[in-house]
Amino acid sequence: MKTIINRILILIIVLISSNTFAQNDHFVENGVIEFEKKSNMYALITKKIKGETDSYYQAAFESYKKNNPQFKTVKSTLSFSKNKSLYKWEETNQSANNNAWIADDAMANLKNVIATDLDTQTSITQKNVYDDLYLVKDSLRKIDWKITDETREIAGYECRRANAIIIDSVYVVAYYTIQIPFSGGPESFTGLPGTILGLAMPHENMTWFATKVTEIPVSDKDLAPPIKGKPTDNKGLNKILLDALKDWGKWARKTLQAYSL
Repeated sequence: MKTIINRILILIIVLISSNTFAQNDHFVENGVIEFEKKSNMYALITKKIKGETDSYYQAAFESYKKNNPQFKTVKSTLSFSKNKSLYKWEETNQSANNNAWIADDAMANLKNVIATDLDTQTSITQKNVYDDLYLVKDSLRKIDWKITDETREIAGYECRRANAIIIDSVYVVAYYTIQIPFSGGPESFTGLPGTILGLAMPHENMTWFATKVTEIPVSDKDLAPPIKGKPTDNKGLNKILLDALKDWGKWARKTLQAYSL
């Protein structure tokens, strides 16, 4: 009798272990990931007005703080299937405030629409650059990621940390999960052995973190790339920006970095 009971217990343990393994071994091949981007506007504005001696700037900043939270939050989605994805921002209606000009930060206000094809290693990006709309077609950025042993849970998935430097000096921290094998993420970040669910630019005072992953079928129509905008590539857009920003002084570098993401 004791032997029979032991066999039954072993069978139960095996079944439970097998079921647990099957759950942990599940890979999400297609779906929609919801992201929240948070920008520390107080920190960004402090950097913006640093060195300005006119008291008007400080007064405008104090007024902004009375009417606006420290962190600006914007939502976006990444739809993916197989080796293609479409990243876009949710349309939101935010009322303007009297001091909106002081918070006019290009990187905080980015609203790119990006279609990525990992098979061809190319992307089509619709970029709003002030009053102009561009359609940038080019190869994917090559990022020299350094994978670490650090892990954290994001949106219910275990993620591993990776670090990189892009655009010469922008430090990036990414958290990716192998449970979603699509090698993409928010904005134009790719190249890790899984999907990026968390992204931070510490020195730029902003983060992108997934809040929800929904495994659903995604059609080709859902992944259709944007078609509106003046056609160009990254090199062409960079030249346009350099010409436009040549008289912007200290603001030029940060603005150029933002539109180069």
